[in-house]
Amino acid sequence: MPNRNTLTENFRKKTVSFSSMPSDRKMNSTAACMAFMMEGCEMKKVRSNSRMYNRYFLLDPDMRWLRWEPSKKDSEKAKLEIKSIKEVRLGKKTPVLRSNGLSDQFPDECAFSIIYGDNYESLDLVASTADVVSTWVMGLRYLVSYGQPSVRTSWIGSVFELADPERQGHIDLFRATQIIKGLNPGMRESRIELKFKELQKAKDCYGEGIDLDTFVEAYCELCTRPEIFFLLVQFSSNKEYLDSKDLMLFVEVEQGVEGVTEEMCREIVHKYEPSAEGRNNGYLSIDGFTHYLLSSECHIFDPQHKHVCQDMTQPLSHYYINSSHNASLLEDHYWGSSDLSSYVRALRMGCRSLEVVVWDGADCEPVVYVGSSVASQLAFCKVLDVINQYAFESSEYPLILCLVTHCSVPQQRVMAQHLKKILGDKLHVDPPNMEDHYLPSPEKLKGKILIKGKSLPSDSQDSEGEKSHSDFETSKREQKHWEICSFNEVDANRFANEFPEDFVSYNKRFLSRVYPTPMRIDASNMNPQDFWKCGCQIVAMNYQTPGLMMDLNLGWFRQNGNCGYVLRPAIMREEVSYFSANARDSLPGVSAQLLHIKVISGQNLPKPRGSAAKGDVVEPYIYVEIHGIPADCAEQRTKTVSQNGDNPIFDESFEFQINLPELAALRFVVLDDDYIGDEFIGQYTIPFECLLPGYRHVPLQSLTGEFLPNTTLFVHVAITNRRGGGKAHKRGLSVRKGRKAREYTSTKTTGIKVVDELFRASTQPLREATDLRENVQNAMVSFKELCGLTPAANMKQCILTVSSWLMNSERAQRVTVDLSGAYPTMEAHGPVPELLRKVLTAYDTMIQTSRTLIESADGVYSKLTQAQRAGLDFHEDLHRIGAREGLKGRKLQKAMESYAWNITVLKVCTYTLCYALRHVYTRALFSTR
Repeated sequence: MPNRNTLTENFRKKTVSFSSMPSDRKMNSTAACMAFMMEGCEMKKVRSNSRMYNRYFLLDPDMRWLRWEPSKKDSEKAKLEIKSIKEVRLGKKTPVLRSNGLSDQFPDECAFSIIYGDNYESLDLVASTADVVSTWVMGLRYLVSYGQPSVRTSWIGSVFELADPERQGHIDLFRATQIIKGLNPGMRESRIELKFKELQKAKDCYGEGIDLDTFVEAYCELCTRPEIFFLLVQFSSNKEYLDSKDLMLFVEVEQGVEGVTEEMCREIVHKYEPSAEGRNNGYLSIDGFTHYLLSSECHIFDPQHKHVCQDMTQPLSHYYINSSHNASLLEDHYWGSSDLSSYVRALRMGCRSLEVVVWDGADCEPVVYVGSSVASQLAFCKVLDVINQYAFESSEYPLILCLVTHCSVPQQRVMAQHLKKILGDKLHVDPPNMEDHYLPSPEKLKGKILIKGKSLPSDSQDSEGEKSHSDFETSKREQKHWEICSFNEVDANRFANEFPEDFVSYNKRFLSRVYPTPMRIDASNMNPQDFWKCGCQIVAMNYQTPGLMMDLNLGWFRQNGNCGYVLRPAIMREEVSYFSANARDSLPGVSAQLLHIKVISGQNLPKPRGSAAKGDVVEPYIYVEIHGIPADCAEQRTKTVSQNGDNPIFDESFEFQINLPELAALRFVVLDDDYIGDEFIGQYTIPFECLLPGYRHVPLQSLTGEFLPNTTLFVHVAITNRRGGGKAHKRGLSVRKGRKAREYTSTKTTGIKVVDELFRASTQPLREATDLRENVQNAMVSFKELCGLTPAANMKQCILTVSSWLMNSERAQRVTVDLSGAYPTMEAHGPVPELLRKVLTAYDTMIQTSRTLIESADGVYSKLTQAQRAGLDFHEDLHRIGAREGLKGRKLQKAMESYAWNITVLKVCTYTLCYALRHVYTRALFSTR
């Protein structure tokens, strides 16, 4: 170990910044971190019998030993040598801390464990606050992995020299401030200047030029993000930077990127490392690592979804369609004026369904206006000119014009002439094919403008004029596939609540449009999720009104290249499937997923625009929201970070159960606790299907949708399969269900004997499929936990953890991995610690359950698909067979629903079995290889 003076000097050049400490003490540098540890603090020492004892822990002045007192032991025994430490684990990640007697006595973030010695013993501790834990973990990890900070300081020194061409040894305050501002665009100049002045005052050189040492120290204290430094220390082999192999591990293991090569990592270094030394030698310093994590490569949004990535050959009714209501308005219905720019804005935002309300105008020229905005009429022909110009600027897929016509017959003829003349070949005029059962696909209608309309009496006040069909069965029999129903949101809500299954079934074949009630004179918006869950394709939004509902709408339509069309979930498209819009629990046969979100920090959070509070002080807190079907809707919030908008550390983890991922959206909302007036800082909404795993930055948007420059959240995302029953936040991370307590999805009785006999025979393969899937999942969770990792970890992280234990052991321990057979094995040679032996046993159990799944899957799959095919054979005649057995009215309807439920259970169970099989190959087996 280096001597204390040298080490402390180097600590000053690596900084951390925790949000709060006991007695308002803040950790502004690693030196402060060490000083806190040397001063010591009281923590609880947890023993294997689950008893906790108060002890005073402190770091020796020479930083070679960790000691605790009082203790019955001799003081020379109540200590731990720093160099014997193998690992420092954050949270309840040892068997002792996870024991039942302790699980509810303290929060996860207040616990940590020190793994030490050749037998991997654990010193399990509980601190008073999460900040105290962060300080000890940061300090101990740094001591264990100490290295010289040469790369960074050399680069900063070269930056200073470029700014001091005369070699005077100092630069003025303004120049120094601008340099650091240029290297960190989101940082406030006032903060940089204040830091320089603080450092100069401490050195009794206040008001003089900024010398090299002050410049380096200021840069390190201002520009080092502790949460990113933690990551670098964890993944670096030398702890000062990441070489290409270190980076390769991080990108592949943490970020979940497949097919990573060293060449790819060298390209990352070349692109983001600021120092020439780092680029030439192929390693990423803390600054380069920070730049990489802030880049678009590490944004939370999957870049594959920035382009059209869904099947666009399905019928039009199988898509959600981005839709605008009263597109001409700039504001609300009462005060708002009409303007052509509103159409341009909507089209550029991806809108594919525009409402145009047309009235009789002077000189036989139809005009467009809404409500009481008569004074700001727009010529219908001018509106068409704008639509013709911008219709396909943002999307090549069909645009639907919803014409609400209040014109007399002569002016309707003028409208028709304008439509043909102005839109020309873009206007879709082909008559519908009577033999078809569905509308054409978006792919087939590329570049076409479709007209939806119905003429109204000129004195009609109904903004839509189209009546809904309260009898769905009649509509199914009599409605033509090209006809569309428009529903007032009040009626649509009633159908959603009273006939949720029927509404979903109706929307499988027909287009439906939902528009806001006329009572919304302020142009407020309805929640589109309320109608998307019913399968309604066109939910018309007031684009001129920002807020939560427009955030959901715009965020949702990003997932398919912002083309205005999003393919609906298969369970809402397939002809024979069961789905209720008001589902408040898991869906038939669907294995729900757990979304693990850790909100780590925020960057450059501005004061709310509408706030009347003085100064730049921000006290941020964050809501994490899930929007989707009722069973999925949830929200949780972080603590408030006091007086820190520059880089507030939240470090809080949340867990959400997602039953229908294809209809779920995640929303981050940042608010200010120190506000007078508006508290909104920023938000970001992302469909669940677009989430990338790992450490990600979230770009925040303003109330009106603009991205706030350099304003982000730093989060960690992991998605795992659900285990056990009940809600995720009540269940905890490590709950697993044995076979006796396991919940099996069962089929329902239809009341039709021959059909019920068929589905009854599928009960056993359904149970077998569930057991195969759950057994593998439980074995994986056990293996992860014994490795000291959460169920959100992946297999590669587990293998790397075991590998690091072996490599860091002072005693020779040999474990071989045999890849020659179909299934990999790990075997210990000679004596190994008990924990490692348990890990190897858990690994073997995982491989054996995976083997059982692989070898049994074909047979179970065959039984399930056979039952599914046999069940579908009844589909065409089910209504007639049920009637023949005396079922009618509600009983017959219930039989149809139960039949659809059973088919859905078989389909989903077959899919999840295949998914589990693929998961085993890619996660359990491939990761070992």
